[in-house]
Amino acid sequence: MEILPKTLGTRPRLAVEVRAEGVVAARAEDATAVLTAVSRADLVEGAVAPGLKAGNIVDKTAVVAAVRRALDSVVAGGRERSRDVTVVVPDAAARVLFVDFDELPSKTVEALPVVRFRLKKLLPFDADHAMVSYQVMSSEKGTIKLLAVAMPKDVLEEYESAVLAAGYLPGAVLPSTLAALAGLDEDAAPVLMMNASAGAVTTAIVRGSTLLLHRSVDMNVGGVAPVEVEPIVPATNRVNWLDEPGGLDRFEAEARMQSSVVETEIVREVGLKMMAHDVAQAVSVAAAYFEDSLESSPDQLLVAGTLGAENVAALMEESGMEGLRVREMVDAGMMEAGAVSSRVPRGWLAGVRGALKN
Repeated sequence: MEILPKTLGTRPRLAVEVRAEGVVAARAEDATAVLTAVSRADLVEGAVAPGLKAGNIVDKTAVVAAVRRALDSVVAGGRERSRDVTVVVPDAAARVLFVDFDELPSKTVEALPVVRFRLKKLLPFDADHAMVSYQVMSSEKGTIKLLAVAMPKDVLEEYESAVLAAGYLPGAVLPSTLAALAGLDEDAAPVLMMNASAGAVTTAIVRGSTLLLHRSVDMNVGGVAPVEVEPIVPATNRVNWLDEPGGLDRFEAEARMQSSVVETEIVREVGLKMMAHDVAQAVSVAAAYFEDSLESSPDQLLVAGTLGAENVAALMEESGMEGLRVREMVDAGMMEAGAVSSRVPRGWLAGVRGALKN
């Protein structure tokens, strides 16, 4: 498993990202990663359940079909069919950590066991049965700071097997936010970014090729407990309530339907408020870290992920947090004209675009 791919060698010209909401694929003709073709295949809710335990790919048949549709749509006449594909996985399926060492062997083959041993006490899974990769972020004053990425082998194999079953060969596997960050220019000014979806949010700060912050929050944890809401029965079936022995009379039936509608709206409103709070809090923590580390305030927030910059801006406004200019991480200049349709919003493309850049 590779991390921060822009520092590595030539990459495949195809990339695919598997998210809980769906699968997106892209093709680029060279290392500049100007996207020449993109495609998205939606997934039903629950088909993918990102996490650190086996069972991420809940509905393998559906996921394989989505991966195949997305990749088949972006290959150029089948020429890339036998080539490797870079696979981007949800942040929740891996752990990204900063680890400090006083010293470390210069050879990877000697350093990796040392890194793995240190991770034993930091990971919520067995480091000996995990894919581990690392990269030196800084080395000064007798301290070596590493960025380490670890992913349980059985979880990694689930994503790889879905790509294999779709008829493609998985090459490097990258967590979503690290893949998206690889799309930034190394000489760019310090950047605050967010990778947001309906259930999770990751914030990151990068300066040049150095990652300063990577923080993931599951927005389903600590949120509002689900409320049991009876399904609204279609008008054509309302008579069933009256036909059954002891069934509801007309007025009770209508009252129950109205109650269901009200409860559904309450749950939706509470859920949106909780999401707004979580998004704003994640950005607030990251912005404070930005100020402390770089002695300046961020003026913009780059957004990747399925929520989209417009929705993120609205959620932040809902929570009373304003002042940051919010924009998509992928801009129009990163795509060929006509490469993207309304079915593939730009936010979905940050991970695959970064995975294609060298």
